[in-house]
Amino acid sequence: MRIGYINVFVSNLQTAIDFYTDILGFKLKMAEHQFGYAAFEGHNVSFALAETDDASLFGRHTGIGFIVDDIDSVYQTLLAKGVSFEMPPTEQPWGGVLALMKDPDGNIFYLDPLLTPTHKN
Repeated sequence: MRIGYINVFVSNLQTAIDFYTDILGFKLKMAEHQFGYAAFEGHNVSFALAETDDASLFGRHTGIGFIVDDIDSVYQTLLAKGVSFEMPPTEQPWGGVLALMKDPDGNIFYLDPLLTPTHKN
């Protein structure tokens, strides 16, 4: 058994597609607007959006981590693009660094450096 895909629930599919492609840089694999669904290339795990009007399914912590090479530069770039952060890059008690960012629906994601922390205090 393996994880094949992860769905994130959103209130407006096109707004979410624009955010994930234009702001975060994900490559769109497919969008089926009539079904409220879009999928992105995610390397080993497919990342997808599912549109819903059930507000209880979005606007919360997803537990999903986006891996980046340089967390500080990505953080600054995303801030400049208007991305909201719940927490800036912060050193963690276990020695790593992570940030918490939000999409337009308030879904919260981890932003993690690829290998070693590059955070500069």
